[in-house]
Amino acid sequence: MTLARRSGLLTLALLTALLWVAVPTAAADPLARLEAEGFDYYTLALTWHPGFCESRSDPPRECLDPTLYQGSRQGFVLHGLWPSLPDRFAAEGVDRRRWWEEGCFLERPRADGSFCRANPPFDFPDPLDDALDEAMPGRESCLDRYQYAKHAACLNLPEAEYFAASVALVETVNESAFGAFVALNQGGEVYRRDLVGAFEAAFGEGAARALRMECRGRGNRLLTEVRIGIDVARLADFPAAESLFPQEPGRCATRVRIATF
Repeated sequence: MTLARRSGLLTLALLTALLWVAVPTAAADPLARLEAEGFDYYTLALTWHPGFCESRSDPPRECLDPTLYQGSRQGFVLHGLWPSLPDRFAAEGVDRRRWWEEGCFLERPRADGSFCRANPPFDFPDPLDDALDEAMPGRESCLDRYQYAKHAACLNLPEAEYFAASVALVETVNESAFGAFVALNQGGEVYRRDLVGAFEAAFGEGAARALRMECRGRGNRLLTEVRIGIDVARLADFPAAESLFPQEPGRCATRVRIATF
């Protein structure tokens, strides 16, 4: 077992212990703890941090301070965990596009001014706080507060469980053959079909239907993010093939560049 694998398992064990102590009668698995109803699937959005930073004309602080992005060299980092269009919003005439654009701000309008100033930081116990810092460099710009307010606050998804599950999902992807393939090829170019092949090698034949790759830059060749659809009713089964949910394909070029710091 590699050091990275042992580290990932240790982090997951700490999160599991945290949730077990907080709710001892509930299932200890962070994914099983995240109960949700009223929508079909989650989109797990994972940023390839060097590509994201390179694509920004005005990079945020987490792109400029090496102490904030060191862990991103080992794999993807968390952008968000996005519920699909909830039934109750659809019943009110909200379509899928509007939900993706506005999310919970449809019910709880975003405060004016800086998001960091308008929303207090989460008060998580140290194990979860530390794990989320590593998994989500964007916390430096209050990305965690923004993601929760937009995608989860109106759906009664508990804060600690939501982020514990998100961290566990990031670790699962990074520890997979797909995560290893991307990390191994950083600094170079690969064929898009080879990225798809690596995903199917990791998660099963046909799994690529659940994968959307986001690329930016000239010719859409710079990998910035991947998005993975996960059936809300099968979240605890991830990454089993039956837990995956189809996504619309992205627009990456035939050859994709995987940036590095």
